[in-house]
Formats: sequence, structure tokens, C-alpha cells
Amino acid sequence: MNDKTIIFIFIDDDTQPVAKVVSPVSFELDTRKLTDGEHVLKIVSKDPAGKEGIRKIPFVVRNGPAVAIEGIRENAVVDGILPLMINAYGKGDAKSFIIEGSETPQSIPAWVWILIIGFAGWAMYYLIRFYSIPV
Repeated sequence: MNDKTIIFIFIDDDTQPVAKVVSPVSFELDTRKLTDGEHVLKIVSKDPAGKEGIRKIPFVVRNGPAVAIEGIRENAVVDGILPLMINAYGKGDAKSFIIEGSETPQSIPAWVWILIIGFAGWAMYYLIRFYSIPV
């Protein structure tokens, strides 16, 4: 008589399990065989008495090149001409690293400009006060 729990591993709504293993187990999920996007890992366990336990884990696969966009956000309301900066880059492979295009250029945030202008204004004020002191 088998006294171990059997685990069935499903991806999305597939009727055939990806794996049928005996507990405890270490399992490697190869996401290269899945399309990019949202998926659900469904794990069904069945104990020796026949009772079942189910756990669903949603996850997102992103094996293809990553796409970064600056100039628009999700669900944004826009009008007129919209300047966009779009970058797409892949991870390469484990043996080589692709430097060209691997970093997404971004514009300087407004708070940095405010900080620079504030510091420059303070420095100018300090210099004017320093040189206007009568000797």
C-alpha cells in the first residue's frame, strides 16, 4: 500500500498534468516552453486516503525581450503629440552579456531639477552675502 502523497502539477487549464510525482519532491519548471504572459500553476495533492488539496499560484512569464516605455503610463488619459522613449532588450544567455541596449535611458526626474536649482540659488545667495560684507 502506498502511504505517500501524490502530487499532480498543472499549468493553466490543461487537463494533462505536467508532472505526477510522489511527495516530497524538488521540481524545476521550464518557463521557456511557456508563452510570455500570465499563467497559473495549479498543484493538486492526493493523500493515501484519497483526499485532495489544491493550490493555485498565478505568475507572469517574461522570457522574451523586456520592453520599457517612458512618456506614458498604463490607463493614462492623453491628447496631442506624445513623445515616447521605447527600449526593448533581451537577457542574452548565461555565457555572454549584451551591453548594447541593456540599460533603459531615462529623462532626469523633476525633483532632481528642483534640487539643483535650489542648491544653485542657495549658493548664489551665499556668494552675494559673502562679497557684500563691508571690510
